[in-house]
Amino acid sequence: MNRTRRSHEVDVIRMAALIGICVVNVPFMALPIESAFVAPQGADARTAAFVVECFFQLKFFLLFSFVFGWGMAIQATSARSKGQAFARRYFRRMLGLAILGVAHATLVFSGDILVLYAVLGALLWWIKDHPPRTLLRVAAWMLPLSMLCLTVLAVVVEMMMAADGASFAAMGSASLGGGFVEATQARAMEWPATFAFLLLLQGPLAFGAFAAGLAAAKADFFAEGSRGFALLESRLPLLVGVALPLNVLYAAVIGGFLPESYEVISLLGMVLVAIGAPALSSIYLYLLVRLSRAIELPRLLVLAGQNSLSSYVAQGVIAGGVFGAYGLGWFDSIGQVGLIPLSLVIALVAMLSVGAFAAITGRGPLEPVLRRISGNA
Repeated sequence: MNRTRRSHEVDVIRMAALIGICVVNVPFMALPIESAFVAPQGADARTAAFVVECFFQLKFFLLFSFVFGWGMAIQATSARSKGQAFARRYFRRMLGLAILGVAHATLVFSGDILVLYAVLGALLWWIKDHPPRTLLRVAAWMLPLSMLCLTVLAVVVEMMMAADGASFAAMGSASLGGGFVEATQARAMEWPATFAFLLLLQGPLAFGAFAAGLAAAKADFFAEGSRGFALLESRLPLLVGVALPLNVLYAAVIGGFLPESYEVISLLGMVLVAIGAPALSSIYLYLLVRLSRAIELPRLLVLAGQNSLSSYVAQGVIAGGVFGAYGLGWFDSIGQVGLIPLSLVIALVAMLSVGAFAAITGRGPLEPVLRRISGNA
């Protein structure tokens, strides 16, 4: 398979990941923060939240992370072909991601993943030269580490809610729906705690996906007839058998469908998503590769996938304009059911906007900034 075809498949995966990430993120920008810790009222709202938690939450960001790891190998190849020192370029790129991430977390969305990617990306450097088999072992070891982190997270959240649930749940929620300055102050106050939360929730799994993506690039996973893709295909029945019950259990726990007396089962549902989420993400990966080989997507969407940094940030910018008082002011006025189609619209508008910008200028608005910081202007 030629490089252009492989790139197309990766662009489709990025595009799908961006849509999934938007579906997960929009409720955290549209609703008070207590919505993340309290089951929604009403059967329709609970069903909608269940669907997001079962099939989207912690899954599509793993696809994004997988492609991030794959991209490291592509960047290394590009640097070698140009005779550039990859170490300097790579760490400057991670610095650029961190800078943009801090700005994104305070100005757009406190649930930013760019700073987390910068930190984990710097750690990825130290295993970049390992062969694919070793990288996959590293990815596998991230599963028990994630289960440990999720256990700690579950205990900490339970203790905080029990100690002072009212103030914890209401933290910053009113300000997020205010004017831009007020919302920015709220995001700045929330971000340190949110970053710590995301580090425990997503950190090990993201690093494992980084390592798996790097291994995939070294093993030429996207080539026609590759052993890696054939192995993934052969494991689909096992992955389905693991993914569905574990993600259903996780969504049932988060959605409050289990009685409070089921403490052990609830803890298991929270912890075992460290296995269930990667399993479902692997199924999505297989299906997206198959889809990308069967159809040709519109050019603007492909360009949005190629400029994923701009597309990711644009989602938050548009959502801020929809929900903030400095825009349409729809904060806390749309329930879980309505947020699913609205998040799809936001994702599509963001991607088409970035795709159109890239079609005119050659790149998204933020990619040149990151390239300049990394010394690859």
